[in-house]
Amino acid sequence: MDSKSNQSPTARILVEFLEVAITSVVFLKGVYPSDAFERRRYMNVVVQRARHPQLRDYIHSAVSGLLPFIEKGLVERVAVIFFNTNNIPLERFIFKLAMDPSYGSKVEEGDLEFSLRSFLVKLSVSEGLTKVLPRDCRWEITAYFRSLPRVSISKDADLWIPTDTKQWQQPPLITPIKSMSSEPLSVQLYLEHPSLSEPKPQEKKIL
Repeated sequence: MDSKSNQSPTARILVEFLEVAITSVVFLKGVYPSDAFERRRYMNVVVQRARHPQLRDYIHSAVSGLLPFIEKGLVERVAVIFFNTNNIPLERFIFKLAMDPSYGSKVEEGDLEFSLRSFLVKLSVSEGLTKVLPRDCRWEITAYFRSLPRVSISKDADLWIPTDTKQWQQPPLITPIKSMSSEPLSVQLYLEHPSLSEPKPQEKKIL
């Protein structure tokens, strides 16, 4: 039996959307040359697809590994975090998720895709809301869970490991980008930047 037949259609569409949206964020921030991406059409919107196999596989594997957790309603937020050389976050794109796992297959896929499509359109014109990043920055995908199952629920899920990402000491500045609220899925996309009162990291001095 095809394993996809047992998947929640809402979770499947959301995971596909996250893969495209995260690629759009990385393209937007200019971390890689523009020719590292190629134009594709998804949900009737022109989007970017990573051409480099390692970059494409990292995004795909990370997001696909979240599918069993999303189906159970365990994933609260998915973040794309950009760091400086001291591993201090400079900017975070947050996808805040709320999905009703009991909704089953009653969702209208066309309506759901129409709502998610507006996020991709909004992302493509959001560069003005973001910060210019240093050339030597790095980035990663981080997921925040409401709770974790005691036993691994899929092979893909084993790709996820606890993070030691540094956190800001002060509440961040939040810039909303887009939100939707419907049954069975609600999504909020917003930017987080360090507060103006955030302590600056102390530079190490060599005596």
